[in-house]
Amino acid sequence: MTRRPSLPGASELFRLTGSTPDLPSEEAAGGRRRGTGREKHSTKITVYVSDEELLALEHARLELRGEHGLAVDRGRVVREAIAIVLDDLEGHGEDSLLVRRLRER
Repeated sequence: MTRRPSLPGASELFRLTGSTPDLPSEEAAGGRRRGTGREKHSTKITVYVSDEELLALEHARLELRGEHGLAVDRGRVVREAIAIVLDDLEGHGEDSLLVRRLRER
């Protein structure tokens, strides 16, 4: 018995991805934004994080997989977190978590 990981086949790697028809994310999700899932993304940003932040992100990814059965990558976790924070900002403005935390610094 080998300990090699099972890898996705060609059909998984090259599958077609669907997209929502010209609706902003918040309209498509019934008033709430959703982070994009497994699809090709056309825009890239670079974000520098501390070692501790990267470790925490990886820990969260492993917790999602181990305790909740959600196999997601770090990018998916970050996109969902962005969607949550933007929804909170839009809905709560001055009282949003983002505004309060940014004012603390």
